[in-house]
Amino acid sequence: MQPLKLFRIVRDFLFSNLNKQFLMFVFFLALSGIFWLITTLNESYEKELRIPVRIAQVPKNVVLTSPEVDTVRITVRDRGWVLLSYLYGNRIKTISAPYKNFVRTDGYGNVSTSELQKLIHSQNPDMTSKITAIKPEKLEFFYNDGAHRRVPVRWSGRVIPDHLYFIARTQYWPDSVDVYASPEKLDSIKVVYTEPLNYANFRDTLIADCQLAKTKGVKCVPDRVKVGFYTDVLTEVSLDDVPIVALHMPPGKVLRTFPAKVRVSFVTGVSQYRSLRPEQFVVVADYREIQSKPSEKCNLYLQSVPGGISRATLDVKQVDYLIEEE
Repeated sequence: MQPLKLFRIVRDFLFSNLNKQFLMFVFFLALSGIFWLITTLNESYEKELRIPVRIAQVPKNVVLTSPEVDTVRITVRDRGWVLLSYLYGNRIKTISAPYKNFVRTDGYGNVSTSELQKLIHSQNPDMTSKITAIKPEKLEFFYNDGAHRRVPVRWSGRVIPDHLYFIARTQYWPDSVDVYASPEKLDSIKVVYTEPLNYANFRDTLIADCQLAKTKGVKCVPDRVKVGFYTDVLTEVSLDDVPIVALHMPPGKVLRTFPAKVRVSFVTGVSQYRSLRPEQFVVVADYREIQSKPSEKCNLYLQSVPGGISRATLDVKQVDYLIEEE
């Protein structure tokens, strides 16, 4: 089809009587929409805005143990078009609060609501709206002179592998972090935990990149760590020749049991089972119990097992015994 002919078809379609009426309707609809928008934006509204506040001019020998930049929420009242300029423009700037002006006591400082309001107006002179509310009522910060200690990292939360697997080993990168806080808090902090983790039904090694849990007035360096969860296949096995050890034997006496070694059944990982030795399990018979409750057999107790072992039980709970003089 020739361009000229196509143009005539489009022209005739647009300027037909029916389409003229439709175009007039669209024009007046758009015009009424513009008038409605202008009227609406000219009304007064309240809107909550978020403004970053930074603690500035911190001396070099001072370490902030709270976030250097926090956020306050202010509720302002003004015309709609002004509020739109706040939301989608760049009219509100980050507030800088000079450190020395707001230190209250050793290790602690705060910026009150009235001081925040003054800072907002002084550092944003173009802002003419009325501030009706500020949250929180005061902005707190903590600091110290660099006192810190190194503490280990531990994970927290819910980490559960597939039902045929278990966590054989956990590794951290780094395995400890520097903690900055007041002397009182430093003395009480023995370990720092990650934010709660939530992983389930995994089989392969899991490496989680996570944030450390935040504590008021405490700063961790670094504040992120990686945690590796190494899985192994669960297997129910047993180990023979675990020796029986006598407890509380008086000098000059020896406890002999028959048999002298027993079998221990347990659940562990396949790879760990290969490295286990009988001497790693402690099975005991108590001489004091034998003396207080004489019997033909003595009771056996599984006192300790290596890490990574679960549901450990003795195949034999009682054995014959003989007490000899040396």
